[in-house]
Amino acid sequence: MTAAGSANLQTGTTQKTVGQYLFDCLQLEGITEIFGVAGDYNFTLLDTLERYKGIRFMSGRNELNSGYAADGYARVKGISALITTFGVGELSACNAIAGANSEHVPIIHIVGAPPDKDQKQHKLMHHTLMDGDFDVFHKVYKQITAYTAVLAPENAEIEIPAAIRIAKEKKKPVYLVVADDLVTMPIITRSEPIPPRPMSNLKTLQAATEHARQLLGRAHRPVILVDVKTMRFDLVTAVRQLADAMNVPVATMMFGKGAFDETHPNYIGMYEGSFGSSEVQTAVENADCVIAVGMVWADNNTANFTAKLNPLVTINIQPDMVKVAEAEYPNVFAADMLLAVQNIGYIGQGLAGKTTFPYDQITGSAGDPLTAANYYPRFQKMLKEGDIVVAETGTFYNGMAQVRLPRNATYIAQGGWEAIGYATPSAYGANVAAPDRRVLLFTGDGSLQLTAQEISTMLYYECKPIIFILNNDGYTIEKYLNVKTENQQYNKIPRWSYTKLPEVFGGDAFAVTVQTYGELDQAIIQAERECAGRLCIIEMIAADPMDAPENMRRMRNYLEMQEKQRSQN
Repeated sequence: MTAAGSANLQTGTTQKTVGQYLFDCLQLEGITEIFGVAGDYNFTLLDTLERYKGIRFMSGRNELNSGYAADGYARVKGISALITTFGVGELSACNAIAGANSEHVPIIHIVGAPPDKDQKQHKLMHHTLMDGDFDVFHKVYKQITAYTAVLAPENAEIEIPAAIRIAKEKKKPVYLVVADDLVTMPIITRSEPIPPRPMSNLKTLQAATEHARQLLGRAHRPVILVDVKTMRFDLVTAVRQLADAMNVPVATMMFGKGAFDETHPNYIGMYEGSFGSSEVQTAVENADCVIAVGMVWADNNTANFTAKLNPLVTINIQPDMVKVAEAEYPNVFAADMLLAVQNIGYIGQGLAGKTTFPYDQITGSAGDPLTAANYYPRFQKMLKEGDIVVAETGTFYNGMAQVRLPRNATYIAQGGWEAIGYATPSAYGANVAAPDRRVLLFTGDGSLQLTAQEISTMLYYECKPIIFILNNDGYTIEKYLNVKTENQQYNKIPRWSYTKLPEVFGGDAFAVTVQTYGELDQAIIQAERECAGRLCIIEMIAADPMDAPENMRRMRNYLEMQEKQRSQN
């Protein structure tokens, strides 16, 4: 084995080090920024990165927020990277990485570890459990990532490409840890064959297609149901082509919002079981063939499992398998199956009439106080083609689900993991990923208080999102979810002066508080002018802290009914 010559001529070195090779590989994936927080065990990584041209380090206020930022960045650019220090840093980022696993978001998490010589001598080092065990946090990450590796000069050329490949294939985070004193060591050339790209089993694909043909041959009311893995596994174009060819109604699920063009003539809206539109529910549940793409059958994606699909008429297309009725067809990839279904040649009648959406009409007089029924239509009106919309877990997540998105909009929300506080740093990451696109963040007061520091980072890096803060005096979503008691003290929060945050953080921003529709309309007009030059904050004071969109009200009624039935048993 020999030391490898450098392929990164910009470093001016004759040998490629572990750190240089790592950043070469990340740059090849289109990563131009890496998020994280400095710590003494990752200094050598960061020093190497500072000398490396083409990738910028984005320093966050803590590792959790940096992980969320990396998540938002990956949802826009396809993949991201995060650098933390050993122990205290990587454990701080655990929640963000577990969320990326749950949500199918590929993040390359790189951890700087204590020097290799100290590890081999089992010295008691800071940021450890003081037991000489340097593998304990690696073991934690094995449970929440798709791949882990301890890097060394001897294996870097194998492990780094393998980790990146698995992150891209599985759409999951991966974990690489490297000792601080090994980062600047030259890599040892190791050549291993690249595994062939997985392909569909053609016989199984043919059998699945024939089964699907039989279902469609009997169908008069088919629908296409689009969910989150359509976005994660790059199936958006294939699904749109299928919809164009088949000319049948298309609905999306909560997790999958943004996976289908909501201006498409065949789009009928969001399928939320018993909590959403009754028209969409009827169309989906009365369909005699449902082509479900990338579906995740989770509680909060199916309106507490009130969504009802007949499995005997469902073609369930997953990234690497297909289920038609009750027959499973493994090793069939979604892109191949979507094309095969399209080639069956079914052509429907389109939609019977014009579809209406919940927030198409703007209502409310200038002096009226703010209510959900009237401010969501204003959000829908202000959205533009190409916008990035980030919705926080909670009240805004439910309400924004019904807002009709313009063409080519990117929608970011954490539907499955649902960590409150995710959206603010995620919006920062999205802003970094696409600085030329407008980013709109919709967050609640309670969620913002968890991760507000990242507004400071946005100001520092001159990000210019428009931030809507719904001030409804606490965790309204939690109040809706708890039907056993009322006026819980634990759902109350301190009252912040949100419009003064930019001043506290030492930045310049347009910031205003609104309480009426006239004030909100004027603030939106002003923010649309100001956002080209600076960050904008619009704090919205809810007239009623318990005001909520209709789907949340239906959820609350359902939970109350369930609780009543339990208490009677």
